[in-house]
Amino acid sequence: MNALLSIWTWFEIGLVALLGFFVQLVLAVFTWPFDRRKVVTGRCFRLIGVTAAKLTPFWHFRIHGELPQFSPRTIFVSNHESNADPFIISLLPWEMKWLGKASLFKIPAVGWSMWLAGDIPVTRGDQGSAKGAMAQCARWLDKGMPVMIFPEGTRSKTDELLPFKDGAFRLAIETGADVIPMAVSGTRRALPKHSWRFAHAKALVTVGTPISTKGMTLADLERLKGMAREQILAMRAALMPLTSVVTEPAREGASAA
Repeated sequence: MNALLSIWTWFEIGLVALLGFFVQLVLAVFTWPFDRRKVVTGRCFRLIGVTAAKLTPFWHFRIHGELPQFSPRTIFVSNHESNADPFIISLLPWEMKWLGKASLFKIPAVGWSMWLAGDIPVTRGDQGSAKGAMAQCARWLDKGMPVMIFPEGTRSKTDELLPFKDGAFRLAIETGADVIPMAVSGTRRALPKHSWRFAHAKALVTVGTPISTKGMTLADLERLKGMAREQILAMRAALMPLTSVVTEPAREGASAA
C-alpha cells in the first residue's frame, strides 16, 4: 500500500509542479516589466510547493510559534533533514531566494520554476560556482530580498547536525545582513534520504531570533556560526517532542502550532 500511495504522491507532486509552472510562466510574462525582484513568480513557486504538500496524504506540515519582524537584508539559515524541507519552509508568508544545488535546476517543471522564481544555483565542490552564487545572493540582498541557505550544505542522514559551511555567515558579515536561524523537525520521516517512498509524518518549522552582524568582521565568523547553530539546536530540541509519527493518513484538525 505504501508503494502505491508513494507512486500516487509522486504523480500528484509532478502534476502540481507542471500546472504550477505554466501559471508561473504567465505571471512572469505580465510582471517582468515592474517586478524585477521576482516577488510574484517567487511567491507563486512557494505556493506550488505548499499546494503539493497539502495534497500529499502522508504529510501534516505546520508553522510553530510566532514569526519575527526582520529587515529585508536578512539571510535565513535552517537545518536540512530531507527533500521535504522546502515544502514546509514554503509555508512561511514571505518571499526569499533560495540557494540550491545546480542539479535541481535541471529537473523539468521544478527546475524551470526555480529559474523563474530567481533562486540561485550552486555546484558542490566548485569554488567558482560558489563564488558566483554568493555574489548573486549579495545582489538579491542589495535589492532588499532575503536569502535562504542550508548551511549544512546537504541533508543530514541522522538526527545530528552536520558542520556548518562558512558561506552564509561570511556573506552576512560582508554584506551587513542579519542572520535568522530556523529549524525544521519531522521532515526526515516524510521523505527519507535515498528513498523514493514517502512516510506519514507530522513536521513543524519554527523561526528564531535575528542575529545582527553589525560591527562584526570575518574574525567573528566562527562565533556567528556558533550563535546560529545554538539557536537551531535549541529550537529543534523543542520541536522534536511535538513531531511524533502520524500513523493515519487522515488529517486531524488539531495542530501543534
